Amino acid sequence: MTGTSLAEQRPADPAVVQVGVLLDLAEEYRLVGDYRAGSGVARQAATLAAASGHPAGQARALHSLANQLLRLGHQEEAVTACREAVAALESIGDKAGICEVLTLQAMPLNELGMHEEALDVLARGRGLAQRLGDRDLLYWVHNRTGVVHGSMGNRELSTEYLMRALTMVDGMDAEARFCILNNVGDNAVYQVARLRAEGDPGRAEETLRGALGLVDEALGLARAAGNPFRESICLDNYGMLLALAGDFTEAARLIDDSRAIAVIHGYRSLESAAWQHQAHVRLMRGECAAAVEGLLVALDRAVDAGEKPMAMEIHRELSDAYEQLGDFAAALGHYRSFHTLEREAHNQVAAARARMAVHGFELDNARLETNNARLEAELHRVRSAELEAANLSWQRQASEDALTGLPNRRCAELRLPELAAQAGPLCVAIADVDLFKGVNDRFGHFVGDEVLRQIAAVLRDTVRDNDLVARFGGEEFLIALDGLGLADAQARCELLRAQVAGYPWDRLQPGLAVTISLGVAVVPAGGDLTAALTLADQRLYDAKHRGRNRVEAGSAAA
Repeated sequence: MTGTSLAEQRPADPAVVQVGVLLDLAEEYRLVGDYRAGSGVARQAATLAAASGHPAGQARALHSLANQLLRLGHQEEAVTACREAVAALESIGDKAGICEVLTLQAMPLNELGMHEEALDVLARGRGLAQRLGDRDLLYWVHNRTGVVHGSMGNRELSTEYLMRALTMVDGMDAEARFCILNNVGDNAVYQVARLRAEGDPGRAEETLRGALGLVDEALGLARAAGNPFRESICLDNYGMLLALAGDFTEAARLIDDSRAIAVIHGYRSLESAAWQHQAHVRLMRGECAAAVEGLLVALDRAVDAGEKPMAMEIHRELSDAYEQLGDFAAALGHYRSFHTLEREAHNQVAAARARMAVHGFELDNARLETNNARLEAELHRVRSAELEAANLSWQRQASEDALTGLPNRRCAELRLPELAAQAGPLCVAIADVDLFKGVNDRFGHFVGDEVLRQIAAVLRDTVRDNDLVARFGGEEFLIALDGLGLADAQARCELLRAQVAGYPWDRLQPGLAVTISLGVAVVPAGGDLTAALTLADQRLYDAKHRGRNRVEAGSAAA
């Protein structure tokens, strides 16, 4: 972010120093593609900066948060963070910072299908960049305007803006260069197909040759930066371009590599896209049956990741593929599913617009509070809303662990009997961080707290929606696995253990390594929950006694 530095505001303020430390850490996570950890640290920085009265630091933290939420697929949260960053920057008159945030805000708006709103914020950013005479800011405006027009299907206009940005990137950093090279390559995938369909093979081949060179350079930049997200997305684009060039074998290999990286790092939308594009390559080779298999896998991944626009597109492609295979019933089914999702998408965009209008109204009121007296009716409405929010906050505090955001022990003790009363087995596991006191003693309590937050995130992201993960106290966590027998529950807990052990802890602090031990017990339908928890605790003791970083399991009597 541009504008007043934190040190310039109040160099001796410990809060400013701490915000700077957190922002540096968030940026380190972002640059290596660990957006989950980076967003968590950026959120802490934004909260601390706001509480300390430092709008420049708050804006930088919110910008970092939005940038990483965008990659995680949390688009509405990203838009909200951008709007709050703009409000903070307006309070200190940082026009360049505002422009930078606006160009970012366009991206989650675009992903939400709110293309007009995305173009509106980019138009505002363009005006600021032109008035400031800032070539770098204008580059980002042109780049992202091209992306939005491409999403709207206007490939000619998209190409015009992207090529304009490409002429401006010389002298900028490697991240900016990667971004435009990859975006031009992505746009070329669609542009080449369109030009061939329109009977212009000469322009199509010229566009393809140019794009292959640009994407090859982009891949080198992604690998040099050590950023797996960039490498994955670039490999996917490279593969699709090679398929258009007729090199199907190499195309399939690159897209497989893209998918493998996405799976390793939890980039669910990129994994879905890789499955989909691998199916496209098979269709281009005339392998319709194999393509259908791949598209069905891609559909499952897209649905699991909540990628509704991608799921829509895959239903449409499946409809076409089944029609080519002569399975008209299946083609019709996917055609109907496509239109059902299309209607739902329109409704979701309308709902998102309504929520953002409310948020915009709240931000406007916040700006006016210091200068204008509120009307009595507005005061009553605000006070009522604040009272309701305070009530909700109290309810959340009563059931949520403040450090990790997980349900707390009180909440778990209320939910466990409900789960135990359902038909089918219930398994309970108690997980404990191995040698956690040593982490606090060696690295400090701030690092210890961040370890607990990251373990909570790993556990939450690895279990199913119908399972329960709670912080039981200290460094101890409870996991309730609904509907699983003991063998399956033990296997799931082995996965949890491996995920924690394999987390890149040294990025948080050099030399840091963290493991957990788990004790598991099964409660058959109608069984004794207290006895199962006691047995799980005993098995946890066994796991600790037998060397730690392991899972021990046992059964409770019904």
